Amino acid sequence: MTVDAHHHLWDLSVRDQDWIPEHSPLRRDFTLADLEPEARAAGVDRTVLVQTVTVPEETPELLALAAEHDLIAGVVGWTDLTRTDVADELARLRELPGGAFLKGIRHQVQGEPDPGWLLRKDVRRGLAAVAAAGLVYDLVVLPHQLPACTEAAAALPRLTFVLDHLGKPPIASGEHEPWASALRALAALPNTVAKLSGLVTEADPAARTVADLRPYTDTALEAFGPGRLMSGSDWPVCTLTATYAEVHATAAELTAGLGETERQALFEGTATAVYRL
Repeated sequence: MTVDAHHHLWDLSVRDQDWIPEHSPLRRDFTLADLEPEARAAGVDRTVLVQTVTVPEETPELLALAAEHDLIAGVVGWTDLTRTDVADELARLRELPGGAFLKGIRHQVQGEPDPGWLLRKDVRRGLAAVAAAGLVYDLVVLPHQLPACTEAAAALPRLTFVLDHLGKPPIASGEHEPWASALRALAALPNTVAKLSGLVTEADPAARTVADLRPYTDTALEAFGPGRLMSGSDWPVCTLTATYAEVHATAAELTAGLGETERQALFEGTATAVYRL
């Protein structure tokens, strides 16, 4: 069995995805009907569906989808962490149809101009509520924001932080530092895990090879270990440079040197445990 620990879905007739450029190939609907045959062909039998926009209406829709389709085993939704009643809002979400599928919360921290946004008092109060609710927190950040992630994780040891896309390392430029040192500092904390996801779109699309990605995945494997890493497609964003099948084949090649138990953790066990699938 294989878990795709990170993908998205959207229907532009229901809600605009305002982060997508006007003429991007992503500016169309990407539905479960599109994803399911590709996932099944890749041997994926469970997925984690992740939010894309910071509006309160999206998360209930994702939860309802999870309730209707057995491929989706968990949802990482969004809520405003700075609202004073965030604990009540999390409880409300869990009472909705499909509410049991809510496994985590995410915010587009990468778009926040303040590199210390996660350390704000109101945000930390919201993160504490996420922990109290038994949920995890997905981090979508840029490399310069990793130190704040480490500080937040150290301050909130009861909350599991999941780093999406390895913190978006600068693969296209071939640079390794300071990203690698910042990643290792985050990984040194026991309440952190990370996703091997979103890497194909950080590489140079005109000349991407597995060798370009390997230094970054090797650093993550060294820092976190397979037991604290999980694999995700980042579909459909990955389709800008690679098909669903190609992303999974790339992940398999990058981790071919692992033992069977380690591969089981990376491709199924870590996601199952962290998200309580």
